[in-house]
Amino acid sequence: MANLSKIRRDELLAFIEKLKEQNKDDESIRSLNEIANALTEKKYGLVWEKHTEKVDEMLEHNIPVFEEVEERKIKADESNNYNFLLEGDNLHSLKLLEKTHKGKIDVIYIDPPYNTKNKDFIYNDSYVDKNDGYAHSKWLSFMSERLEIAKELLSDEGVIFISIDDNEQAQLKLLCDEVFGEENFVTNIHCQLSTTQGMKVKAAQQGNIVKNAEYIIVYAKNGRKNIARNPLYDARLEYDEHYSLFLKDNGDIVPLKDIYDYRYPKDMANKKSLSLAEAFRKSQDFYEFIEKNRYKIGADDKISGFDNINGLYYLKWLKTERKNKVYYLTRNSKNRVRQILVLGNSWGETDGYKSPNGLRKIRGDWWEGFYLDMGNVTKEGSTEFKNGKKPIRLIKQIVKMIGSTNATILDFFAGSGTTGHAVIQLNKEDGGNRKYILCTNNENNICEEVTYQRLKNIQEELPHNLKYLKTDFIPKFDDEDDEASLSDRLIDYIKPLIELEYMCEIDAKNKLIILDEDDVESAINKANEGATIFRASDVFISGIQMKGLEDKGIKVVDIPDYYFKNELMEVGEL
Repeated sequence: MANLSKIRRDELLAFIEKLKEQNKDDESIRSLNEIANALTEKKYGLVWEKHTEKVDEMLEHNIPVFEEVEERKIKADESNNYNFLLEGDNLHSLKLLEKTHKGKIDVIYIDPPYNTKNKDFIYNDSYVDKNDGYAHSKWLSFMSERLEIAKELLSDEGVIFISIDDNEQAQLKLLCDEVFGEENFVTNIHCQLSTTQGMKVKAAQQGNIVKNAEYIIVYAKNGRKNIARNPLYDARLEYDEHYSLFLKDNGDIVPLKDIYDYRYPKDMANKKSLSLAEAFRKSQDFYEFIEKNRYKIGADDKISGFDNINGLYYLKWLKTERKNKVYYLTRNSKNRVRQILVLGNSWGETDGYKSPNGLRKIRGDWWEGFYLDMGNVTKEGSTEFKNGKKPIRLIKQIVKMIGSTNATILDFFAGSGTTGHAVIQLNKEDGGNRKYILCTNNENNICEEVTYQRLKNIQEELPHNLKYLKTDFIPKFDDEDDEASLSDRLIDYIKPLIELEYMCEIDAKNKLIILDEDDVESAINKANEGATIFRASDVFISGIQMKGLEDKGIKVVDIPDYYFKNELMEVGEL
């Protein structure tokens, strides 16, 4: 099948080459090359008009730095592990996180502006509204630059979750295919955040298909699909007879509900009722019988020794072993047994709104019932956040599903701080040591009065350490009257980056910093046993001093030269 577009494009490129032969002046050649480049630009995928941001312009002549807001530091436990809240435009924070956390973030969750064109998205200090013909392009330009950095921050096993709705879902999927790679797409979760009630009823009666779900697009850094190391479970309202069979003493294989129904105990009075423990044992007996006799039963034979088995067959050839896991048989639609599971494998605590114990099923990409959380979401964290506040349970389950109890979680559209709240609450529930980094601007004092206030409000119930860093800027080329070099002006901003990278506090006892050789002896004397000292790469430590460090079990870590190396090279100081 001929590619007509390519044929036409090749014809135009050939014509441009002829024009170059006829017009050899520099201006003509330059213009013709630009036309040729435009013709050969990408012709499939997401194409948009790229826009610049004022925050980009700030980076042309300035270097972003962090400075700590000391009065907002929270020291709630005796450990030296800290979480971080970063105030400032998230692009500037991400640029700095590239220096401290490249390849170190395990989970990213973001809930960016949905670009509803209803004054929810600000670009270059102005709201993008429905009359803006470049609304999609501005949103994509805004997101692409941040997602490119997010990709670099993810660890090899890292996963990113992005909440979105219909306004930009299709565009975001194509953008993420480009940024993270189509092969790294995991799934598109459908999350039920509302039901057809209230004003939606009237809209539905008028023939509208009302929206009850939003999306969470998921990409993995290394392309793995099995990201759910801890599967989530939903309650199963009906018995699934594939999994709820048991072996009676007379040899009958019958549905469990004929003997035991945890939902309707009063209705079991006229039946031979089993306790849950007995039901578990019966199920285990059935499983063990199949295991014991698996070599005695042929593919087309009834289970020997039993007369009344209702046409169930054990298909031996469907039992497989892969990666040290054994897959047993269940009954299929033709009433043949192809896999046997004990009842205990499909019974337990669920992840629903009320988290009941009972029969359960592993959740897929349909996450139902989160509308139940929305009635209380405004009260979570005791902070008001009118638009887009996500329930704690949703973020907590995303983090729980990934599995690592030592994960570092980043949210660079932190909003009301739900992600931080969810991480610490999950730590309390399962004893984990996860840490969070939240980034948000301070528009309408949101960082100070909402995000930070929420993290402060939960301290009594969920005590944890927190540092509050704020972005600032150092001019690359300062006034001629200032004789200080750029490296001298940047030296005071090394400490916040060290603290952020190691998620700790330089407390002059357990964590110390040496920027000058004159400070070595003092640091050794002040340091506790087993402390860590961060030293500038040009600081010399003598043999005697090294012996003093070894005697106290002090670890020496060189301060990375990549913090401001590129900036110093740009101005000729390296």
